[in-house]
Amino acid sequence: MLRLSAGALRTRWQLFAGAVVAVALGVGLVQSGLQMLAATDRLVLSAGLSAYERAKIREGYVGAATLLGMSVMLAVFLSVFIVSTTFGFMTVQRRREFGLLRLVGAQRGYLCLMVVTEAGLLGVAGSVVGLPLGVLATWAQSWLLVRLGMLPEWFDAPWDQGAVWAAMIVGVSTALAGVLAAAWRASRVNALEAIVEGQAARRVMTGWRWFWGLSAAFGTVLLVIVAQAARDLVAGLMIGLVVMISGSVALSQLSPVVVPLVGRLLAIVVRGNLIADLARAGVLHAVRRSAATAAPLIVLVGLVIGLWGTFGSLAKAVGVEQEQLITADVVVDHVVRPGPGILAASAQTAVPIAVTRGRKTLYSEAIGIDPAAYQQTHKLRPRKGSLDRLTGRTIAIGPGMAAEGYRLGSTLKVALGNRSIAVMVVAIMPETLDVSENFFVPRSLLPAGGRTETLVKLAPGATLDGQSVEQWAEARGEAQQRSNSGLFAALLGLAGIFTAVAVVNAVVMSTADRRQEFHLSRLAGLTRAQVVMVALVESGTVVVVGVLLGSLVAAAALAGIAAGPYGLAALAIPWRLLGLIFASALVVVGVAAALTAGRATSHRLGTYRAE
Repeated sequence: MLRLSAGALRTRWQLFAGAVVAVALGVGLVQSGLQMLAATDRLVLSAGLSAYERAKIREGYVGAATLLGMSVMLAVFLSVFIVSTTFGFMTVQRRREFGLLRLVGAQRGYLCLMVVTEAGLLGVAGSVVGLPLGVLATWAQSWLLVRLGMLPEWFDAPWDQGAVWAAMIVGVSTALAGVLAAAWRASRVNALEAIVEGQAARRVMTGWRWFWGLSAAFGTVLLVIVAQAARDLVAGLMIGLVVMISGSVALSQLSPVVVPLVGRLLAIVVRGNLIADLARAGVLHAVRRSAATAAPLIVLVGLVIGLWGTFGSLAKAVGVEQEQLITADVVVDHVVRPGPGILAASAQTAVPIAVTRGRKTLYSEAIGIDPAAYQQTHKLRPRKGSLDRLTGRTIAIGPGMAAEGYRLGSTLKVALGNRSIAVMVVAIMPETLDVSENFFVPRSLLPAGGRTETLVKLAPGATLDGQSVEQWAEARGEAQQRSNSGLFAALLGLAGIFTAVAVVNAVVMSTADRRQEFHLSRLAGLTRAQVVMVALVESGTVVVVGVLLGSLVAAAALAGIAAGPYGLAALAIPWRLLGLIFASALVVVGVAAALTAGRATSHRLGTYRAE
């Protein structure tokens, strides 16, 4: 059996190459991720840092660990997805081979075990290739996280033997997990299929595929309705995250049905030309091939555009909310005193603060305010206590800490500058989308320095140089978006690499079934260039369909945000990112289709040999 499995990998190495690359990438990323996670557990702080700077570095380590954990899980999920797609496609292509083995006496269990052994060998090969990639990935991820400001310049992730063994185990386990469904289908092949192609070989939509696809579609529609009815931004965001996954699963499982259906609509535009008609026929009738290429694109666009749009909308909503909460007209970056034409001026100075509650110390920022001026320029009022009492040794809990369990009237120990004093909590503000304001203190407690801005309310007809409140609020939302963009850029790059491997893998595998088709097209009078053009147009059509369906998933995820309290004003659609994904997919899939079709038609007419 081991010889048969090794022989299958050797003779069909081109078809297994995509799965090997996916496992290798997964192993490399898991190895580097675990190695760096181990390094982030060993916090290294250079001498001379202040307590606030140390807290910022600790916060960065936590953010880096979160990103690394997400990348490891994403790499494992996508590796399983690609291995599953590869062996599922391969099982259909090898039904006659499996039928011959059944004809000579092989039992169902033998076929199942043979396919699982192939996957195990593939996992070992991918793990061996992936270990050197892990070294490169460790350097690349360290450089990226330092550039993003999550890790300090002196961060180092030393070699970890445990991470290497864990990555290899994950690589083999990933391959085995991805092959289970294909191994079961291989064991169900009948001996008769060695002679005649059975109905099961022609059927793409199995009973389980219908079940999972329709269940996920029903759940997605139900969630979208709930999000629309809730009319709450946070609920819309949370439901949208689930809709991205359920919608991607639904359209991926139903892709053999929905891809040709959408392809028929596109065919109306490109009908009337020989190349276009042949490409349209390929999309509509070779549903297994079209679905295998479109499914990774559906998942990529649905998840990436949905995630980027969701968190971009959250950042945009921060600006919209701040604009509604502020009654000032202008914001300047220095202290402004009341005078002619100025009705109110609220100076706000941010300084580092250490807040000790029990045995826990929190390092954050406090904002020094004048309570009367603050209330003249802000609509936000405490949900407990009063800002009028914010005088002397007192503190108010800001929106960023409103849900942390602070009690009105309790005493906290705080460090401001070189002073350590006890203060009483006199007000607790309500939660807002902007979580950058954690504590408010009287301006009399402020140490020297800090970052100051003043919100100024002008008399009718008066002017003052500075930012308008609209510009200031928009800038706050953009600042939050910039803090998210680095994280999503890293995940987008990772997802894009795996998607490229998946679609190229699908194109290469499908070409193995098209050699006879290409040969017959040449005999019918088409030139080699025309055959390649047919494959190119067909792949481009599938890319368009995949991106459209993925965009539908993303739109469903963002529907709850548009129905929220801020409406379309808080909706952020990443058009540039969508265009980048679309153009990249066209290039990658087009090049893969052209190269494989060109290679498949490289033989002279009359020299075709079935493989």
